[in-house]
Amino acid sequence: MLENIHILYLSILQGITEFLPVSSSGHLILLSKFTNFPDQGLVLDVAVHFGSILAVLMYFSSTIADMVKGVWKSRFIPNTTNESAKLFWLLVVGTLPIIVAGLLLRNYGTEWMRSTKLVGWTILGYGLLLLFADSCSMTVRQIKHMGFFDAILIGLAQCLALIPGTSRSGITITMARFLGLERTEAAKFSMLLSIPAIIGATSLVCWKIVADGNFAEIAQVFDGVVYSYAASVIAIYIVMWWLKKSTFFPFVVYRIALGSFLLLDSYGYLHKWLD
Repeated sequence: MLENIHILYLSILQGITEFLPVSSSGHLILLSKFTNFPDQGLVLDVAVHFGSILAVLMYFSSTIADMVKGVWKSRFIPNTTNESAKLFWLLVVGTLPIIVAGLLLRNYGTEWMRSTKLVGWTILGYGLLLLFADSCSMTVRQIKHMGFFDAILIGLAQCLALIPGTSRSGITITMARFLGLERTEAAKFSMLLSIPAIIGATSLVCWKIVADGNFAEIAQVFDGVVYSYAASVIAIYIVMWWLKKSTFFPFVVYRIALGSFLLLDSYGYLHKWLD
C-alpha cells in the first residue's frame, strides 16, 4: 500500500504534466527513481491519468455535447458537413492505431520500458522534434480543416507515447504542428484524443483489479483520481492560455535540460564529475 503523501505527489505531478508536452508517464517513473517512494505501478499510473481525463471532459464539455448532438443528427453515419460530427469521427479514426498498438504491447509487457536511460532519450529526442515542428511548420489550419488521413497520422504518432518519456500530448501536438494546425487547435485535438485512449486503458486496468480480486487498491485509485483531476484542471487552463500568445519553446527547453540530466546520470557521468 502506498502512503497518502505519495499518492498526492503522484497525482499533482500527473495533473501538471499530462497536458504539458513534457511526458507525464516519464515524470511518474522518475519520482520513484529519485526519491525513497516505491514504484507505484501501472494501476495507480492509469488512475491518475483517468483524473486528467475527467478534467478534459469538464473543460471541453460544450464541445463534447456538440459532438454528441452532431452524431445523433447524422444517425451515426460518418458526416463531414457537420463540424461537430466530423470531429467525433476524426477522434474515432485517430484512436484506432493506439488500440492496435496497445493490444500488441500488452502481450510483451511494459516493465522493460521503465528505465531512466530510455526516459532520458525520449524526453530529449522528442523535445527536439517538437522544437523543429513548432518552429518550421505553418500555423494556418484549424481542426475543421483536418481530414481523416490527418487524424490517422496523429493517431499513429500517439502510439509512440506508449514508450515512457515520449509524452502523449507532446508527440500528438508535434504531428499536428507538422500538419500545420494552430497551436491552440493542436493542443485541443490532442486533449480530446486522450479521452478514448485513457478511458480504454482505465477500463482494462479496472477489469484486471476485479478479476484479481485486488480491491485493497480501490481507495488509493479513488484518491489518485480526485487529486489528479484538481491539478489537471489548473494545467489545462494554463496551457491553453499560454498557447494563445506564445510557443512551445519553454517546454522544449525544459525537456532538453531534464533529458540531458537523466542521460548524464544514467550513463554515470554525473557521479564522475561530482566525485
